[in-house]
Amino acid sequence: MHDYVGTEKGRLTPGAAAPTSASYSPCPMSEPAVDSTASARLTVASSDLADTLNLEPGDAFPPVFATSRMVGLMEVAASRILRPYLREGEVTVGVSVDVVHMAATPPGATVTATAKFVGRDGKLFLFEVSAADNAGEIGRGTHKRAVVATERLVAGAARRGAEA
Repeated sequence: MHDYVGTEKGRLTPGAAAPTSASYSPCPMSEPAVDSTASARLTVASSDLADTLNLEPGDAFPPVFATSRMVGLMEVAASRILRPYLREGEVTVGVSVDVVHMAATPPGATVTATAKFVGRDGKLFLFEVSAADNAGEIGRGTHKRAVVATERLVAGAARRGAEA
């Protein structure tokens, strides 16, 4: 069972600028204060294990917490920092992740991912991310997210699906 929890530091900035052009631009929004943090936590279930990636005979992944799930949990933590600043119809999407997974975590353990907002690079929001289980740190790295219009994102995915 996954127990996602989070906390955000910082709130909406009063008097945030509204978009000035008729075209959609996700940039003009208030943003979190540098060093704002959020967390996401889960108890490692069988669906979170690397061996679920054994898609065909010969694939050999161990029954420990998967790197892909750790990265996903880090993304959830980072997205929670931005959530209070989104306008109606907006979501955040991961653009890049650069992490190391340093230690194995067994089923049943609790993993907590933490993200810290460190600034912007143009339209991208930059984060330092880490993950730890009951025994200590298991992963660390950096992550970038972008704000996008949900409708536009879904429509673009549908077009790609139609072309496949």
